[in-house]
Amino acid sequence: MTKIQNPILPGFNPDPSIIRVGDDYYIATSTFEWYPGVQIHHSRDLVNWQLIGRPLERAAQLDMRGDPDSGGVWAPCLSYADGLFWLIYTDVRRRDGGWKDTHNYLVTAPAINGPWSDPVYLNSSGFDPSLFHDDDGRKWLVNMVWDHNFTNPGERFGGIVMQQYDAKAGALTGPVHNIYRGTDHRFTEGPHLYKRDGYYWLLTAEGGTGYDHAVTIARARDLAGPYETDPAKHILTAMGHEGALQRAGHGDIVETQTGEVYMVHLCSRPLSPEDNHRSPMGRETAIQRLDWPEGQFPRLAHGGQAPLLDPPAPDLPAHPWPAQDPRTTFTPGPLPLAFQWLRTPDAGRLFSLDARPGWLRIYGREAPGSTFENAIIARRQVDFSFHAETRIDYVPRGYQQFAGLIVWYGRDKFHYLAVTATEAGERVLQVYSCAGDFPRARLAFPLSAPVALPATGMVDLACDVTREALRFSYAINGDWHDLGIVLDQSAISDEAGSGEGANFTGAFVGMCAHDTSGTGLPADFEYFHYEARP
Repeated sequence: MTKIQNPILPGFNPDPSIIRVGDDYYIATSTFEWYPGVQIHHSRDLVNWQLIGRPLERAAQLDMRGDPDSGGVWAPCLSYADGLFWLIYTDVRRRDGGWKDTHNYLVTAPAINGPWSDPVYLNSSGFDPSLFHDDDGRKWLVNMVWDHNFTNPGERFGGIVMQQYDAKAGALTGPVHNIYRGTDHRFTEGPHLYKRDGYYWLLTAEGGTGYDHAVTIARARDLAGPYETDPAKHILTAMGHEGALQRAGHGDIVETQTGEVYMVHLCSRPLSPEDNHRSPMGRETAIQRLDWPEGQFPRLAHGGQAPLLDPPAPDLPAHPWPAQDPRTTFTPGPLPLAFQWLRTPDAGRLFSLDARPGWLRIYGREAPGSTFENAIIARRQVDFSFHAETRIDYVPRGYQQFAGLIVWYGRDKFHYLAVTATEAGERVLQVYSCAGDFPRARLAFPLSAPVALPATGMVDLACDVTREALRFSYAINGDWHDLGIVLDQSAISDEAGSGEGANFTGAFVGMCAHDTSGTGLPADFEYFHYEARP
């Protein structure tokens, strides 16, 4: 029997929303502060997946300048109806404290690769919006509602609310109904509605997105409820279970063309579940096979509630995709799909592939951690152990100009191998490291002294990660030198620094340039190489 290898979308790919259109399957996942917004992967067999695009790619659709770390695009919902693809998403402008600013929007497209429309504003009452297309032609928006007043003691998640969406008017209409307040596991979010066997089925996530996360389902004969919670409470949770997949929750269900039922869900793979629970790759997407007998609550096909690493594949023809070349070279045109940048729709302020053909030019902008113009071009870490390498051509004039290779999670979690200069203008290699000290992030300089470099010429920069250990190295004219320091890669994770579940993205590795003098000095990069290691 063919098996599926979980996670099916490794690396930072949380909050999956899945649909089938004919013989094609699509999953949309959250991208938070990374631009362009929303990742969409494609499969024809539920086993092999390929990234095909990110639809939120212009300022009219998404401008996240000023959004905090782990803000931005949360929990998109992808659906298909009336010959259109419908994509709902949240832009989280504030996520800390008693209030949240969570603006929900809708875009549509005639094909999965677009063109995607300008957005329709929906509401800001909460996050995790989802659009349900009923078989009578009506459409309903559901989302969790944020209750800053703690109407239910100790609970700011105020339940799942529903309101009709008028597609012709492009607006919500009619009363808002609170249709489900969840269970005593609390933090009820991530709603998806389905209609099956004469019931409306409401799938939710509960328990928070940490190690108590879970998927819960309820049903009702009437769309507005009342909803009866599954007697088993949770379809899926890794809570209390040992195993490689943890933090399992936030699911969505799809039925194959042959009638088999599967649920995608987020999960994480901590480095050491028995120790610090740190997961540098963040929340990933996995899949499980369900049994869903007529009129009954669905169950995991393998039994129990814990996620399986290798569930059985559906009875569909295998459809693998071409292997990706580990080395990326740069040519004029769009940025290679594996890479993203932070927040701004004005990409030309950060980088160019045309200014020096065959090179990626990155313009030095604000300091690492700026929520406006932070010039980092990076890709996801998708392996516990990997080698990353690039070549930089860059001559800084002072210590306020620095560029190089970075492993990045957020403003208080990064390791940075930088070409910079002394006050006297002598070119040197420096390491900047911030290992998750929160709320006062502390920048460390792990080298005993900066490494002298030739005044001009290209420098090769590399990092080797072996689970929780990161080592930087550099080369001049092919002569490689290890810097002799070991940095904590486990700090580049959701759980480090500010506490378990407080951050929601994942580790990236890539190229960057910063110039706090304000002159925008560019750095040129010839290639980027990422390769898994045993």
